[in-house]
Amino acid sequence: MDKLYLAHSYFKRHKYEECANLCTQLLEHNPLDQAAWVMKMRALTEQVYVDDLENLEEGLAEATLDDETIAQVPRPGTSLRTTAPSTRSGPTQGMRPPSIDGRTLTGVVRPYSRAPRTGSIEQALKTPRTAKSARPLTTASGMRSRIGTSSIITENGGPFIQLSKLNFAKYAAKPSLGKPLFEYIYYCENDIQRALEFAVQGTQKSNFKDWWWKLQLGRCYLRIGLVRDAEQQLRSSLRDTPSIIGLLMLARVYTRMDQPLAAIQVCQSGMEYFPKETAMRVEIARLYEGLGDLCKSVNLYRGVLKEDATNIEAIACIGMHHFYSDQPEVALQFYRRLLQTGIYTAELFNNLGLCCFYSQQYDMTITCFERALNLVDNKEAEADIWYNIAHVAIGVGDINLATQSLRLALMADPTHAPAYNNLGVMEARQGRTNVAQSLFQASAGLAHVLFEPHYNYAKLAFEAGQLHSGYVMVKKALIAYPDHVPSKNLLDALKYHFQH
Repeated sequence: MDKLYLAHSYFKRHKYEECANLCTQLLEHNPLDQAAWVMKMRALTEQVYVDDLENLEEGLAEATLDDETIAQVPRPGTSLRTTAPSTRSGPTQGMRPPSIDGRTLTGVVRPYSRAPRTGSIEQALKTPRTAKSARPLTTASGMRSRIGTSSIITENGGPFIQLSKLNFAKYAAKPSLGKPLFEYIYYCENDIQRALEFAVQGTQKSNFKDWWWKLQLGRCYLRIGLVRDAEQQLRSSLRDTPSIIGLLMLARVYTRMDQPLAAIQVCQSGMEYFPKETAMRVEIARLYEGLGDLCKSVNLYRGVLKEDATNIEAIACIGMHHFYSDQPEVALQFYRRLLQTGIYTAELFNNLGLCCFYSQQYDMTITCFERALNLVDNKEAEADIWYNIAHVAIGVGDINLATQSLRLALMADPTHAPAYNNLGVMEARQGRTNVAQSLFQASAGLAHVLFEPHYNYAKLAFEAGQLHSGYVMVKKALIAYPDHVPSKNLLDALKYHFQH
């Protein structure tokens, strides 16, 4: 059988390593075989391909040194960087608390949603657990370097392609060679500067009429942080030929510039060209979720399920919405659907255990948490599981089990702020006020967006006669959650004592 035909068959069957090996043999016999050369480039590219659209993280440097900000204090409902939007709809913060970094709890964890959403360096450095570790995210370019280091393919006689010796103008004039070569440079070599130079040559050789080269220009500009240039190139590409990836990338550009309404408008205009495409609806749902409009977000996710009944993100987000809307029985059906699709993770069994507990299916609760503990593979998820087991123990009245579970959660993740807060509540019930106050302070220091530790500390301080400390903490609680009625009542009581 012809080796080139066999290599093409391997490529179509996603056996990229076998395809690359066959192409290497062909190139050893004939180094000028362009067909084998292109096939090998495509096979190596597919081996290391990553959907960079989902990895457009905004690191600490981008969040704090942003020069694209128009207003320091944006209008409510127009910015993704406000941790407590005033235009919320649906469950309040008391029913659906935020995550450690202030992001609204969602059904899935997205890479770009972990980044610090604040313009303050001090608050960004105080925000832990933003990248599955206790340190804040570094610049996005550092993350891309770590992805690319494992993708450098070397041959016995040196690298497969020596980029420094390539004549970009020659290859850019041949689209059949230039486009696979660009993808190889972009994904395998991870050399964004050369990829940008090559994309410029390709755009010029096509007389600025090829939408694909303009799209790659926008991709490169976005990677190096030139968001305005990326916006210009992506809009030019969309004027020539509307494409799903171009629309989504332009929406991410506006998200990077903290203009979610413009990103929503781009996705809505894209739905006119691609009415059955669920990626547009998912992107709009994410943006509304970031703005705090949870009802619109859930309605869009329901629209996604009408088009794609197996969309995991939509199922998970709707299930979490029903759980925090005090409908655990409905949420249980959605999580069971995820289990039927083949997802078998500790996080899913953790959620199933909570839904079973609040649905009063106590026989399944312990089984689900046991499965979750057996499947857990990271300390962060393990801490969440023990934290939820403590909730179950509190619900059945087993205080000793609750205390022990909270301590196990802190052993797994010493930065778990809710565990510190609940352990402080347990210590306060046993009369150890000083220990409880220390735990509340630790919880408040780890997560400034949580109102519970501030309120609990203020309440203890008020009962102990420490009026000034109580006043300071209750004000912080109201900043984190302005609609918390007990905090308002405690503030009124403190003001009454100050006046009399």
